[in-house]
Amino acid sequence: MSSFSTPSGGDRFPRGEAAIVSAATFGMGAAPGYTALELAAQASLKALRQVGLTPGDVDGLMICLPDDIFSSLTLAEYFGIQPRITDNNRTGGSSFQTHCALASLALAAGQCDVALIAYGSNQRSAAGKLVTPLRPSIYEQPYQGFRPLSAYALAASRHMYQYGTTKEQLGRVAMAARQWAQKNPDATMREPLSMEEYLGTRMVSDPLGVRDCCLVTDGAAAVVMVRADRARSMCARPAYVLGAAASTTHRDITNMPDLTVTAAVAAGQTAYRQAGITPAQVDVVQIYDAFTINTILFLEDLGFCPKGEGGRFVADGHIDPGGSLPVNTNGGGLSCVHPGMYGLFSMVEATQQLMGIAGERQIDGVEIALSHGNGGELSSQGVVILGSEATL
Repeated sequence: MSSFSTPSGGDRFPRGEAAIVSAATFGMGAAPGYTALELAAQASLKALRQVGLTPGDVDGLMICLPDDIFSSLTLAEYFGIQPRITDNNRTGGSSFQTHCALASLALAAGQCDVALIAYGSNQRSAAGKLVTPLRPSIYEQPYQGFRPLSAYALAASRHMYQYGTTKEQLGRVAMAARQWAQKNPDATMREPLSMEEYLGTRMVSDPLGVRDCCLVTDGAAAVVMVRADRARSMCARPAYVLGAAASTTHRDITNMPDLTVTAAVAAGQTAYRQAGITPAQVDVVQIYDAFTINTILFLEDLGFCPKGEGGRFVADGHIDPGGSLPVNTNGGGLSCVHPGMYGLFSMVEATQQLMGIAGERQIDGVEIALSHGNGGELSSQGVVILGSEATL
């Protein structure tokens, strides 16, 4: 039986004072005919209905849409509501972890009573390819790299050179994600993936091939947050926010201080300190796996294995179904869903695992779940630690 402690001094994050009481997805994979806003609205309505709420109950609104810089204002208008707090901070896929931190602080301070975090994208139906606002700097433009893919390929190449990470170890990340996706009826890709098939796929940006890269899908997600004292009456098993932190080291990959170390180190350490736990106490981990190298880097940086050992860690089967550390139990961005930004889907899966409603992929006895978000080119990292009532 794990023990949990409340941190003292130094960090004033309102540990356990806010909770996620519902989490929903909509339009996973392909949702032709919907705009990004409509997808986000549908996921939001689904999450609100789970706990008997309507848009009129929402007075804290956090959303980041791929095609609207005023997305919080747009969704408020769409729902006909006048929230007291809005936010559409955009740091890429880590935006939603920072939204969760803001919502936790606002709820604890009484600045809002019901916080909704939402996202939607129709990239697959509308564009058929990954759409990114990233543009090469004057230093990178002559090399004509694919943004952001080539940035991650650069990090993968460095990790291989520095630590001996192999293509087959990257392949084990893709295979593990696919094995988890086979347990998830909402996952986009559920066909078996062998090492032979992985190695035989087309190279896109050396050393990353097709199966090293996230999907391009439609999809939407939403979570509803309230104060802890209200959560217990709204949900059988709320997911209490024990810690939430973010950190940023650069924008363009050419300015990354170390290609093998990300800001997840700082964000993770802060979130662990807020939560009063260590990585060893985390039962299930949802990592932003836009590329296979991400999983290896973030497992290291979040303290689940030593730096440089990530490749061997995944090759030993630790993140596979039945392994010692359940990672990306929905199939992740590699096999489940990736509509431009994945961070909120990471939070939904962490929440559903804590609530015990993840179906065939459910992990027994989950008390602590970690949700991670990554934005830009390994640029912005967000970490949210969720816990059951036993952890308070």
